Amino acid sequence: TDPIDQKFQADILKDFEEKGIQLSVDKQQRLKEILDQLTKIEQEYSRNVRDNKQKLEFTAAELKGLPQSYIDAVKKNEKGNYLLGFEYPEYRPFMELAENDEARKRYQVAFTRRGGEKNLNLLKQAVDLRYELAKLFGKSSYAEWVLQKRMAKTPEAVNTFLADIHATVSPLEQKEVQTLQAFKAQTLNIPLEQAKIERWSEAYWSEKLRKAKYQVDQEKLREYFPTQAAQDWLFAISSNLYGIEFKPVKVPAWQDEVEYYDVTDTKTGKLLGGLYMDKFPREGKYGHAAVWSVYGRSTLTDRKPISALVTNFNRQGLTSDELETFVHEFGHALHGILSNTRYSSQTGTTVERDFVEAPSQMYEEWARRKETLSKLADYCQPACPRVDDALIKKLAAVHSYGRGLHYARQTLYAQYDMALHGTDALKVQPLDVWKKMENATALGYVPTTEFPGQFNHIMNGYQVGYYGYMWSEVMALDMLSAFGDNLNNPKVGQHYRQTILSQGSQKPAEKLVEDFLGRKPNNKAFFDEITGQRVK
Repeated sequence: TDPIDQKFQADILKDFEEKGIQLSVDKQQRLKEILDQLTKIEQEYSRNVRDNKQKLEFTAAELKGLPQSYIDAVKKNEKGNYLLGFEYPEYRPFMELAENDEARKRYQVAFTRRGGEKNLNLLKQAVDLRYELAKLFGKSSYAEWVLQKRMAKTPEAVNTFLADIHATVSPLEQKEVQTLQAFKAQTLNIPLEQAKIERWSEAYWSEKLRKAKYQVDQEKLREYFPTQAAQDWLFAISSNLYGIEFKPVKVPAWQDEVEYYDVTDTKTGKLLGGLYMDKFPREGKYGHAAVWSVYGRSTLTDRKPISALVTNFNRQGLTSDELETFVHEFGHALHGILSNTRYSSQTGTTVERDFVEAPSQMYEEWARRKETLSKLADYCQPACPRVDDALIKKLAAVHSYGRGLHYARQTLYAQYDMALHGTDALKVQPLDVWKKMENATALGYVPTTEFPGQFNHIMNGYQVGYYGYMWSEVMALDMLSAFGDNLNNPKVGQHYRQTILSQGSQKPAEKLVEDFLGRKPNNKAFFDEITGQRVK
């Protein structure tokens, strides 16, 4: 009877078709077998990574360069050596700060191999089964089958998009590696040809160059961004922007430190939804940062949405990167909580997969600009340093620094994903394809590493979807332009809440963006960003 119901009906029919309703009985049976097998394979793959309890042994000398707070938190064995596993709070600081080159290499090789040979076999099985699934539907590839429901629509559109990015960022990547090499040679007072940057040393020398060039010590930034103050600040800027309030409520949860908040509308006082927050690391917990939708919104049944935000933050404070992560994931949570959709299956982040990151990517800007970031100190107890113009300038430079390496890596992941799921899928050996593709990058392939065996995205729902991080960033940066030079504008925030966040997938994503901007989206701001020409 109206466009919302019409799209809902169309979505239902597409879902039926994807489940094989129009296939013959024998093909339906084979489809069911494939889907059951894929579920088991994907779960086993994730379990092999998640449950790998291997600990690497490092001497005190090999931890030189790491802050004392990091060292104090690490367990020792009976020999007095330090034991490190594969959680990001342990791995990432080590790769950025540990001075011992061989220790970093050992850690990185083990990190890429944490899925084991069995995961390479499982990935190949999954790729073959996905190709067979696509063939049941008369498609030439799994990529073609998946993309029919995305903004991009076709593999050709995705591959062209990625090729354009690769052509843009590949020279930047080469230049940044050369800059790191020159910096290493100067720092160590060695000839340039002896200062090669290896993949396991890139993060270390990048961090040293950041400190030397911009005087930004990420560990020192934890003093500026205490974790609790960052949360209170994030609540406050979101409240101002969207006209909402966060009210703590004591409810049963899966762990004692998990917090819960009712989210209400400031004007009406009505309950909009709920938010769980599980911020700190613990044994056996999911190791990354993510948001899950517990309940989706349905106005027909007055069903309230609930989101669960899970991170693994330092208890004392955050780096600027971690603050961006916090804001990003909070954007996903708000996308669910502020939904006002008729049907729960169209709530919040049920939008096309290549748009789902856009609202969160846009929100990251609130963790970078002075007009918002300078307010964080208002929430510090006890007092903390206030972000000033000089630090903002440095953080902006740090954010811009390394964009060639960053976007080249993102493009590699996305192109690899597409390569596995193309028309030649049956001929593909995942590790061989990876070696060839990574070897063509500025840092090359490191022998014995097995990145595909722990690339969770392509086994956890993001297969034929990794390109979506950059595709959605196109939308994010375009939408950001509507805020101009005032990110704290509640008028624009309310318009954004009503046209984007509240709509879920009741409209196609491109129409959502068009409703918000008053025009069709374009990619100018994105390419300005990756080439360093975007005006902040």
